[in-house]
Amino acid sequence: MFIQKLDSINGFLRHCFQTKNVRSIKKLHAHLLRTGLLFISPSFEAKLIFTYTTCLHRNNSKTVTALLNCINPANPLPFNMILSDYCRNGFAFLALQTFSFMHTNGVPLDTYSFCCSSVASCSMKDVKFGAQIHSLVEKSGWLSSVFVGSALVDLYAKLSLINDAAKMFDEIPVKNIVCANALLSGYGEANQWVEGLEFVRKMLALNLKCDHFTLSAMLRACAGLSAIELGRQVHGSVIRMVSDLEADVFLQSSLIEMYGRCGLEGKACQVFNLSGFGYNGERKRDVVLWTSMLAVYGRNGDFEKVIELFKEMLREGISPDGVAFVTVISACGHTGHVKLGIQYFESMVSDFGLEPGPEHYSCIVDLLCRAGELERAWKMVNEMTHKENASYSVSMWGALLNACNEFGNVELGKLAARKALEMEPHNVGIYVLLSNVYAKFGMWDEIEQLRELMKETGLKKDVGCSWIEITS
Repeated sequence: MFIQKLDSINGFLRHCFQTKNVRSIKKLHAHLLRTGLLFISPSFEAKLIFTYTTCLHRNNSKTVTALLNCINPANPLPFNMILSDYCRNGFAFLALQTFSFMHTNGVPLDTYSFCCSSVASCSMKDVKFGAQIHSLVEKSGWLSSVFVGSALVDLYAKLSLINDAAKMFDEIPVKNIVCANALLSGYGEANQWVEGLEFVRKMLALNLKCDHFTLSAMLRACAGLSAIELGRQVHGSVIRMVSDLEADVFLQSSLIEMYGRCGLEGKACQVFNLSGFGYNGERKRDVVLWTSMLAVYGRNGDFEKVIELFKEMLREGISPDGVAFVTVISACGHTGHVKLGIQYFESMVSDFGLEPGPEHYSCIVDLLCRAGELERAWKMVNEMTHKENASYSVSMWGALLNACNEFGNVELGKLAARKALEMEPHNVGIYVLLSNVYAKFGMWDEIEQLRELMKETGLKKDVGCSWIEITS
């Protein structure tokens, strides 16, 4: 009977959290205080505080502090449970407030407290608070915990402080593959491919065995560097080390992406055709694999193959994601399939319940521009700029400006450039596109004015570069 009553109260709290019914929670809180049920379990107390504070319409710091004062500070368990709930449900600012309360009021801090607060700092992109956590970890001696060390490495890596993340990794006395992968992920996010591969060699010297994530990161680095020979070697290691490759969708998609970025479209297609087979012989290819293969065809200019593969994807009953739609709509633009591209765009909402983002609208504008329908493209972009919460971006104006250069519409091009620069005044690409429009019609005075304006604002055009891999 008692357990059923607790289940009923927990169910009521879940309902209150979903409906944000603060009044009902207050009534329940008063009832639990009168009957003494509030203090029967740390878990129960933590759930009530979490539900109460997350249902407030604004961040009421005094209310949070008052509720936390009701918990016995000698027991860190309910505090850690509240910290965890805040982090998992997207209330990072409340998690940091709870951690600050624990530290200020002498609540014992452990690995769980430090890990959750590091995750919250990362979510809030609060470098200063993260550094304070790091300092506290050093002072309290918890740096010996590989879990805390891994959380701090991950914090610095995700905030793009790669050098700090590397220093943090070196400070961990006993390292494992988790903290190593956290740093390796940071190198990947910062596009520091060479440093990432050098770090893999360091991992091997530390006797840290590579796992699926490490191999996937290595393939990504090879793709970033277009290092096909090294990529082949990593592929060989994958075959030798991973017995259940069919079950790892992301490792297979990394192989497809690596070969595609290195220009070996046929090899990427081979990996794709061999993927998805289970031990029972049945075949089911995840949407991630389809999207990766679509991207390979798109990147290498085989736009007709993109459209055919997308149709095959639909025939197999795979629901495309937003990335797949970007690729196929872009392919329709490059091949002149205007009606088909618009049909796919409209099917996002009607058939698959996906909300088009700025990248999808940019593709549609580009599709119309390539077909020479500049007025229609202008009308679409202009209408979106006047809508509330509209998903538009500078790339739409850029696509229209580029089309104006191709089809010789100077006035519309100048208008598109002005609109784009209102959004991003320091976008060098817009200046270059507008300069191309002027150059096409011999408007040299206008080009000189543009160059002077770029000098005044300190803008410079990026220098292009290319590289090849030399093998002996």
